[in-house]
Amino acid sequence: MSIPYKSALIIGAGSGISASLARALHSAGINVALAARDTEKLKPLAEATNALAVPVDASDPASVLALFTEVDREMGEPDIVVYNASARVRGSVVELDPAAVQAAFATTAFGGFLAGQQAAKRMLPKRNGAILFTGATASIKGFPNSGAFAMGKFALRGLAQSMARELGPQGIHVAHFIIDGAVRSERRPESAEHPDSTLDPDAIAETYLSVLRQPRSAWSQEIELRPWVEKF
Repeated sequence: MSIPYKSALIIGAGSGISASLARALHSAGINVALAARDTEKLKPLAEATNALAVPVDASDPASVLALFTEVDREMGEPDIVVYNASARVRGSVVELDPAAVQAAFATTAFGGFLAGQQAAKRMLPKRNGAILFTGATASIKGFPNSGAFAMGKFALRGLAQSMARELGPQGIHVAHFIIDGAVRSERRPESAEHPDSTLDPDAIAETYLSVLRQPRSAWSQEIELRPWVEKF
């Protein structure tokens, strides 16, 4: 089944999952826009995928509105919006800087709300579109010294569930992806002794595309992805 959408906006673009997803969407004939704080680092990916690159502070309402306004103007309202932005602050709960935690939460969770709100405003009149949120192991399990990240990812998951129940009956597919494991990268190469022990970002991207292809009679609201050796 072909993907029933024509354009996509990836917020929090960079290397890894978002880069693989941008290439996969481009190969599927989808026009792509990429958004990040630093668009300079997006140049090679933007050139490879013929994508529009737009700067954004995902935690700022005015910046997110400006992003969507520019994408609307340059390539039309996006049919797919992927929220991939997040921020980590590590440390003991008694030592964390409250301002740093607040900023991280604003990027990981509040930014997802801002992006989802702007996407929904554009998709509701057409009763068509897809909003995808990238979660993590921290979406379902809080770990020591990772409270700030867990706060943001738990909140993002709750947002996705609420939006799915609100917007699904109106024709908008909302899905949340729990990436439960380490994602393979140049800094985290595959181990020869333990093959397929990390998540391949290209394989993750293919799962995103498979969800976009789902007929509306059988939509997924949440997908968990983990390597075969990862514990539940």
